[in-house]
Amino acid sequence: MAVATKTQYWNSRMNGTNPASLTGTFNDSWSGSGGSASGGNWVITNGTWTITPTTNDYTLLACLEYTTAPNSGEVLMRLDNGTHKVEVQSTGSNTSLSLVGTSTVTVNDLDLAMAEDKPVSLILRLTLASDGTAKLYTHEIINDDDANAVFSTVTGSSGAGKTVRWGNTTGSVKWASVYYSKFGAFSPEELLISDFAQDTLARMGIGIVNQLKNSPRPFLKTQVDDSSIVYGYDLSSDMLNRIGSPSIHVLIESLNSPEFESLAGAKITQEYGVKVFITVRGTNYENAYRKALNIMGEVFDELYTNTGVEGTTDSITDYSADLDPKMDNDEVVCVHVLNLTYMRRIDMRHR
Repeated sequence: MAVATKTQYWNSRMNGTNPASLTGTFNDSWSGSGGSASGGNWVITNGTWTITPTTNDYTLLACLEYTTAPNSGEVLMRLDNGTHKVEVQSTGSNTSLSLVGTSTVTVNDLDLAMAEDKPVSLILRLTLASDGTAKLYTHEIINDDDANAVFSTVTGSSGAGKTVRWGNTTGSVKWASVYYSKFGAFSPEELLISDFAQDTLARMGIGIVNQLKNSPRPFLKTQVDDSSIVYGYDLSSDMLNRIGSPSIHVLIESLNSPEFESLAGAKITQEYGVKVFITVRGTNYENAYRKALNIMGEVFDELYTNTGVEGTTDSITDYSADLDPKMDNDEVVCVHVLNLTYMRRIDMRHR
């Protein structure tokens, strides 16, 4: 999948209240029975909740903990698009879960009963794509500290009929939150839990990264490897040295809303301060400087012509550039910085 657009969001958001009568706009309720509200959770000992979707790609997210572990094989989460089905099942243990499709993957080292020191509730994200690819993420983590993927993947088994389901018929489970999106099978980087974070990091920051990766312009297409076009989570010298030159780092430096222009703040104007760092290494600084400037020019042209072009709802309002001359005899790295301000109209009703 790609980053969720402004018309793709969590269309159901349960935060410990009755799933059958969720409040708020663009917030679909669930069908089913079982459970009660207690301590900010929807506590279930015997109950399941379902929505019948019309699409084929889904994301189901749950924040939960065990009071008593459900029986082994108990289905906690299920996605079925009519062709493929995937389930998260209890193992009867407080430390593991099973991801079940045509094969079974056991996810270990969990703390479902909150028994560890300073415990936190488990966050599970289950996705199912139309081709049957199913993924399970824990705690919204995609890669570990060594950049190795830490999510689990299976192929969905044969489907029985479109349904999205969560709950438990044995044990006792505290469901703190359950979010569902009918708009796609989204990773934690493509559809964030917070709509604020989604507008900032995913739709703006990572959206710019993807736009540059897909550019047909010569330097961006042939001289900068896709793996060297990244969001600037880490701009330390150690991290910059690990990424091949030339490289591009996109960073959202600031954001603000000058004013809420509609009644009750249903929609607001938001401004984003975006920095793009273009880094080129070279023993001949003149060559590095010129190459970095060519890349900066293509970044500007790509963003100016393909983003911020929707008038009053999405615009680039100004830019500046900081060019990096050689100031030290030993200097071999040229870093040009492009500064952009975006104005976007944000819908605040999906929260």
